[in-house]
Amino acid sequence: MPEKASLTGAPPKRVAVFGATGTAGQAARRVLIAAGHDVTCIGRSDAGIDANVTQPLDIEHRFDVVVSCLASRSGSPADAWAIDHGAQLNILNWAQGAGVQHFILLSAICVQKPKLPFQHAKLAFEAALIQSGLTYSIVRPTAFFKSLSGQLGRVRDGKPFLVFGDGTLTACKPISDDDLGRFITGCIDDPLRHNQVLPIGGPGPAITPLDQVAALSDLLGQQIKIKRVPAAMIAAIYRVLWVVGWVSKRAADKAELARIGHYYATESMLVWDGARYDADATPETGTETLRDHYAAVTANNATVQRSDHTVF
Repeated sequence: MPEKASLTGAPPKRVAVFGATGTAGQAARRVLIAAGHDVTCIGRSDAGIDANVTQPLDIEHRFDVVVSCLASRSGSPADAWAIDHGAQLNILNWAQGAGVQHFILLSAICVQKPKLPFQHAKLAFEAALIQSGLTYSIVRPTAFFKSLSGQLGRVRDGKPFLVFGDGTLTACKPISDDDLGRFITGCIDDPLRHNQVLPIGGPGPAITPLDQVAALSDLLGQQIKIKRVPAAMIAAIYRVLWVVGWVSKRAADKAELARIGHYYATESMLVWDGARYDADATPETGTETLRDHYAAVTANNATVQRSDHTVF
């Protein structure tokens, strides 16, 4: 009986997905299955194969492709080097010995201008993967819809939308989970994505925080208040916490969070050419825009509110 083909016409691959419990990993899993590949999730006990990625792996199953969507949760130095580097190395070492042909890594576009421990940890693993001898595809997405939706609750409650500086300090081309999943899946059969570092954003022009406010104002049919926060304020908070952190681990952890916050408040998630962020040079994929996402979320919220106020 002839072998079933994937949606691209190529033979389906046996794909091991790590980090499938996160939103990006879940989307990658969905799209890979829809494309006809034989997918196994590896990691926590609720995955297909239970494995502790912080330890050397002993997995007997055979796979053609590894897709790793692992990422540290906090971004703290210890967490970053344990997951973004150490756990990824455990996966790579296993993959090299298990006959895996292709390793697709979900990284992040912010590593192109590294200032934070998790960025250096990711870069260190990227270098190890490139030198491993395996075919690799390193996917560096821009901002996710989820990360740009954190203030929707504030807006619904009538609170102001917080922006840093004048609201135009940063810009990005956000990408949906499903569009990212489709791009990751496309790396399997597209030789132009093999042995490449691939920055990728969603469709449409780059948007600033002020553009986010404008979209929400239009969708909600109301003027949204804006509160401007000096980016220097976060830097000042970081410096104070850093000093206190010498004697308090809790303060040190908060200092790292403030440092991460300052980075994202002042750095765009676009291709960095060494001198400036270049929106035109940032590749695009997919069809879903952040406005589409906001429209779906606000419509769903309106439906819930109407349901809550229904009188029988």
